[in-house]
Amino acid sequence: MNRLFDVSVASLGLIVASPFLALAALAVKLEDRGPVLYRQTRVGKDGVDFELLKLRTMIVDAEKKGAGFAVDKGDSRITKSGALLRRLSIDELPQLWNVVRGEMSLIGPRPTLRYQVEQYTPHQRRRLEVHPGLTGWAQIHGRAALPWAERIELDVWYVDHRSWRIDLLILFRTPLALFGGTYRGSTGGWTQGG
Repeated sequence: MNRLFDVSVASLGLIVASPFLALAALAVKLEDRGPVLYRQTRVGKDGVDFELLKLRTMIVDAEKKGAGFAVDKGDSRITKSGALLRRLSIDELPQLWNVVRGEMSLIGPRPTLRYQVEQYTPHQRRRLEVHPGLTGWAQIHGRAALPWAERIELDVWYVDHRSWRIDLLILFRTPLALFGGTYRGSTGGWTQGG
């Protein structure tokens, strides 16, 4: 059922998002004539590598310059169009194709790089027991504003407690998290600045 839901929603999402993807691709191409898509090897379920797709938001060969794979707030390698695409998470939309291909799910821990996985403790490696997702428990609790270790802990919590109810909660709360709210749980509600 989970796979059927993923494929159905991701396919519909690609159709609905196609005009936005086309405009975003045009903006990326016009800015510096470089490739529209950025492909990067990430670690998926059970530690298996796959090729993640994103709209390119940084200068060509950005990972060979500046902070390498790390991206800090206000990173000078981010293009003008890329800053907007990142803010609205439009750069992540090509990952709907990763979902259709079965490499990702709609809900799950965000996929990470191999060098990050190599630093995991055995407890943290539990986040690899499920498919990585477009959005997840950590994303509605602060996204990149959270310390790395806290994000991983939220992901492990999701692995232990995942259910269709929690997945629906994540789906409904993701748009609010994208546009500036951070969910603090049943006692805290929403705060600004996710």
